[in-house]
Amino acid sequence: MTIVSGEKDLIKKLIDKIFKLAIFFSAAVSGLLIWSILIILFYFSAPFFMENGFEIFVTPWHPISGEYGIFPMIAGTFFIAFPALAIAFPFSLGFAIFASETGPYFLKKPAIFLIRLASSIPTVVYSFVGVFLFVPIVRDMSGSGSGYSIFTACLVLAILISPTMIFFFYDSIKSVHFSINAGCDALGASKSEKLTYLILPYVKKGIYAGSFLGFGRAIGDTMISLMLAGNSISFPSSVWDSARTLTAHIGLVMAADYDSPEFRSIFACGLILYFSTAALSLCANYIYKGDKE
Repeated sequence: MTIVSGEKDLIKKLIDKIFKLAIFFSAAVSGLLIWSILIILFYFSAPFFMENGFEIFVTPWHPISGEYGIFPMIAGTFFIAFPALAIAFPFSLGFAIFASETGPYFLKKPAIFLIRLASSIPTVVYSFVGVFLFVPIVRDMSGSGSGYSIFTACLVLAILISPTMIFFFYDSIKSVHFSINAGCDALGASKSEKLTYLILPYVKKGIYAGSFLGFGRAIGDTMISLMLAGNSISFPSSVWDSARTLTAHIGLVMAADYDSPEFRSIFACGLILYFSTAALSLCANYIYKGDKE
């Protein structure tokens, strides 16, 4: 029995409606989960803030003395994330330019494949390699200490966030329209001139957005800081000192008594991480959206 055209249209409309409902349901569930996480963090961190006040943002962590300040963890997070971004940025931008513009054709695809492979490696593997490769080198460089330091964590964290930044930079550079590239070549511009005066200014917002996302991933990483930074609760004074990040603090205190102030402090740390990563993601999305427009 053949299906008439009216029935075909009805079936297509039904499939479209089901597809739209499925997409709407997925978006609604995702939004509900995001807001639920925020509410849970507020609910469990409120008693901690009421007991200790907002002094926790400027006081040290010393539970024996009744001080539960998370300032050393906040400082450790940014002391590790900022240098990691500074190390990863020139490498990521250079690699993206090589894979999209300046590199030989036969090396471009293998280069991108290599970065895709690197992005699929679990974080714990990077951390494990860092323990046996970078820790002894840093220990010899510093001349003192165990080698588990801010500098060690920065090096491995820079390697971790580089694939994210490379893909973003690569996509931004490849988005430059062919006619613009062709016009620049027709005017006799060299590759360096084309990069300096055309491509990099054209994709600068995409570069900013990729840097924001890379920085957000650096802030949110747990395993590298937990295994390589040393987890000292003291305020770091140099890159050779050990430090504890917010994510590492959450991982270390999870096994504590559920009714203790130490355990409640992890929800305050989670709230700070939530707002930090959300702000970075919103900034990256706003910049990248403006760049596309």
